[in-house]
Amino acid sequence: QVQLVESGGGSVQAGGSLRLSCSISDYTPSINCMIWFRQAPGKEREGVARIYTASSNTDYADSVKGRFTISHDNAKNTLYLQMHSLNPEDTAMYYCAARDGGSCSLRYIDWYEYRGQGTQVTVTS
Repeated sequence: QVQLVESGGGSVQAGGSLRLSCSISDYTPSINCMIWFRQAPGKEREGVARIYTASSNTDYADSVKGRFTISHDNAKNTLYLQMHSLNPEDTAMYYCAARDGGSCSLRYIDWYEYRGQGTQVTVTS
């Protein structure tokens, strides 16, 4: 059973940076893509970054484009999200998720069978 564990969240001032990590246990080669999504209190879930594990092709939500970078270290079975120029609107619980085959999208978070428990990111002004 694939398990995902996020880390790296915390509190940071606006303009600061954080790097989130997602450790993947029992990784299966059939996982073809992974995403980071977030959810703030009272708001809908938002997919922020997606990566195909074989090609490293990436996609980003407009709200984070140019500020966030998703990457995957195959040797360490770890997914990362480097976040720069953080602002209070980025405050949310951040989750990583993985899909076992099939197409991938930032819009359809329910497609991703495996999800972590989340790590909180708080950006203060």
